[in-house]
Amino acid sequence: MSMAQKKRFSSLVKTRGLRMSFEKKQKLREELKRVKEQSRALKDKFKSEKEAKKQRRIENLKRAQENAKKNEIVQVIKNTAKIKRMKKKQLRMIEKRDTLNASS
Repeated sequence: MSMAQKKRFSSLVKTRGLRMSFEKKQKLREELKRVKEQSRALKDKFKSEKEAKKQRRIENLKRAQENAKKNEIVQVIKNTAKIKRMKKKQLRMIEKRDTLNASS
């Protein structure tokens, strides 16, 4: 064994390491705070844009449904015996609706 290995750990000279000045620490903190604020602002911006797109899509779907409902051609079947005479394809086209809302 060499001489360096025989020394006890407690006898070794210890250094406290590099220490930053207070001003440098403050600058670093401010920089970190600024970067976090910018990233949060960007996230908020993207989130609000996404929400606006989602809202617009919902409104468009709603408008399309309303337009399709207005565009429907409705024929009320008063003689229910006709339903029994209908073919399968005609029966598939029949939909039950509330007649009170259809008149308004």
